Amino acid sequence: MSTFFYVVIFIFGLIVGSFLNCVIYRLEEGKSFLKGRSFCPHCKHKLIWQDLIPIFSFLILRGKCRYCQKKISWQYPTIEIATGLLFLSIFIFHFSIFNLIIACFLIIIFVYDLKHYIIPDKVIYPAIIIALIFNFQFLIVNEFPIFKFSILSALGAAAFFLLIVLISRGKWMGVGDIKLAFLMGLILGFPNILVALFLAFFIGAIIGIGLLIIGKKTLKSEVPFGPFLVVGTFLAMFFGENLINWYFSLFLG
Repeated sequence: MSTFFYVVIFIFGLIVGSFLNCVIYRLEEGKSFLKGRSFCPHCKHKLIWQDLIPIFSFLILRGKCRYCQKKISWQYPTIEIATGLLFLSIFIFHFSIFNLIIACFLIIIFVYDLKHYIIPDKVIYPAIIIALIFNFQFLIVNEFPIFKFSILSALGAAAFFLLIVLISRGKWMGVGDIKLAFLMGLILGFPNILVALFLAFFIGAIIGIGLLIIGKKTLKSEVPFGPFLVVGTFLAMFFGENLINWYFSLFLG
């Protein structure tokens, strides 16, 4: 593919990222994202098209609202860039419309859980339904083993997190993590779900220890695990097969 095509994909991702920012904000406010123009979260002034250009509007306005001069959260350009890079990665590594759609849901889950320590049902349930519909196609084309492994992976991952929730009485994990684990199994299947879970716990442990060392968290502090599961999902989606092959090569030579 040409460089121009990659640029177009990245720009498309930026635009989608801008929309996802709107969805996240309106979820927080309990408002519909299907109607109404975008507005400043501080002064509520409706934004014109010059205020809505991904990344560039933030840079041109120097990170401030054109109307009230209040600071614009760095979340907005960060999510736009992250979505652009993820869309580009999906096109390069594992392209499908399904992966693009699921990526949008996972981004929303990542940000919302990171900010509010909760995975909203309004996001996770539609994502699960879409993933189930996607997996049913394998039954239609007589690929039952793929369908079976996806369902079993989803049930196994969910059961694993349910066990953790029951043992810890909800102190270590939340019910939202069970639902997210089920979604991960549907997305990744076996054995990539194992890669995703391992990476999520590994990255979570490293960051958790780092936060303890610098004093940002204590042993009693609550840390949302959804963002680590999302990161693990994307890493397994892009590099799962290579990581599995590398792991077995260490033992098989």
